[in-house]
Amino acid sequence: MTPFGEAIRRLRAERGITQRQMASAIGVSPAYLSALEHGNRSEPSWEFVQRVIGYFNIIWDEAEELQMLAGLSRPKVVINTSGLTPKATEVANKLATAIGRLDPATLQEIEALIDRGNLAPETGTSTRAAHAPKEEFRR
Repeated sequence: MTPFGEAIRRLRAERGITQRQMASAIGVSPAYLSALEHGNRSEPSWEFVQRVIGYFNIIWDEAEELQMLAGLSRPKVVINTSGLTPKATEVANKLATAIGRLDPATLQEIEALIDRGNLAPETGTSTRAAHAPKEEFRR
């Protein structure tokens, strides 16, 4: 299941709406909606997300969150490490092979590391590496 799929399922459950009812109302098949909820479809289009927002009559922060979750709901992710360090490629490959075995607490720790802002927005380089003394990285 993707974050967007989980959110749709929660919204439907809170309002007592079936997949069939929602699918009919927003103009998609129940099979498509089911596949989207279960993470068997790619990231939903902007237009689809807007239909969902309108269907549930969601406004402001909740609508923004749903749009953000849609952007984080690509079930098949490709990480391009060409031009990055060998360590970046190694970590990306390890994450790809281990992601299915990581428990929720570990996933939350990884997410917290990323969210803490350890990446400089334009360069993708570690802000720690850019601002820390060289000695810190000579282990």
